[in-house]
Amino acid sequence: MELPQLEDLPDPSGRNVLVRADYNVPLVDGRITDDLRIRATLPTLTWLLDHGAARVTVCTHLGRPKGKADPRYDLAPVRARLGELLAGAGADAARVTLADNLRFDPGEEANDPAFVDRLVEGQDLYVDDAFGAAHRAHASIVGPPQHLPSAAGRVLAREVEVLSSLLEAPARPFVAVLGGSKVSDKLGLLESLAERVDTLVVGGGMCFTFLAARGHRTGASLLEPDQVDACRRLLASGKTVLLPTDLTVLAPGGTFGPGNPPTGEVRQVGADVPDGWSGLDIGPGTAAEFADAIEAAATVLWNGPMGVFEDERFAAGTRTVAEAVAATRGFSVVGGGDSASALAAFGLAGRVDHLSTGGGASLELLEHGDLPGLAALRAAAARQRA
Repeated sequence: MELPQLEDLPDPSGRNVLVRADYNVPLVDGRITDDLRIRATLPTLTWLLDHGAARVTVCTHLGRPKGKADPRYDLAPVRARLGELLAGAGADAARVTLADNLRFDPGEEANDPAFVDRLVEGQDLYVDDAFGAAHRAHASIVGPPQHLPSAAGRVLAREVEVLSSLLEAPARPFVAVLGGSKVSDKLGLLESLAERVDTLVVGGGMCFTFLAARGHRTGASLLEPDQVDACRRLLASGKTVLLPTDLTVLAPGGTFGPGNPPTGEVRQVGADVPDGWSGLDIGPGTAAEFADAIEAAATVLWNGPMGVFEDERFAAGTRTVAEAVAATRGFSVVGGGDSASALAAFGLAGRVDHLSTGGGASLELLEHGDLPGLAALRAAAARQRA
């Protein structure tokens, strides 16, 4: 997929540049716990500054303030960290301004033309470096390319290059490992990947709907009865689909998850969950089988944990998969969101070939092959050529 690059812009020297970034970083008590998304934009910002941009205005969203100012989503800690990183890179931070949270204005999510006009006022060029928001037809994503010469920043360009390669010509065998809660959230992706991969590995909460489709008992585990037929069709597609053969389960009445004390008996069972018990992780035998498939792959895509890894009792499956992805000799791609959090928790974030900054965007690109933000940039380039 060809996108206009920074080098395709008119000379930035002496011009004002609007940059859409994705600084939707995790905050705990006003402290950034992972600044990956901020650090990732430094190559774009320093390129613009090195090429003489008079002023770079960065805009981003943070959280879900629902169209009004909310102190919980104030960008002060992001602004401070961006300044520190720019200074550390030897850049002129004084020429970079971080605007207020885009979602403090209802015009952002509504793609209001009046809000777009305010965004582009006084700007000469636009750069989209917010891959994590490229699947949203929001004002700051699809609006500026209609008014300004536009290009993809380094983050966006690299994400599209890597993910498009998975769609077009992955090295084989290609193994996709999918976890997370619900089949319904990823059914389109599952069906799309089933056409492309050599092996589909399914864990996490979604595995129980697949297990039910194979006739297994799921106890009190997460189950989507209305998706069982879809899982059955996918299992009958002829593709190799690996499902758990053993599970780690929690007794009835046991508690887990944020804010809950870990209580209840934990047990290893086969692929059938006893009545009243809840499957919360893949078992050790399954984890070893999944790891073997990953380590033998030439290309690996991983998105979604294998269990409730935030609770140490149910972290082993996700840890084993993460270690296998980090150790594989194949090209490894990890989606954002919980998968990225798991890698960071296990100290493995630096050991994969590509760690996506956009969970939802990466899934939608893999499913549909395009995103609104990418289409907007291509349309802007076409207008420029005309």
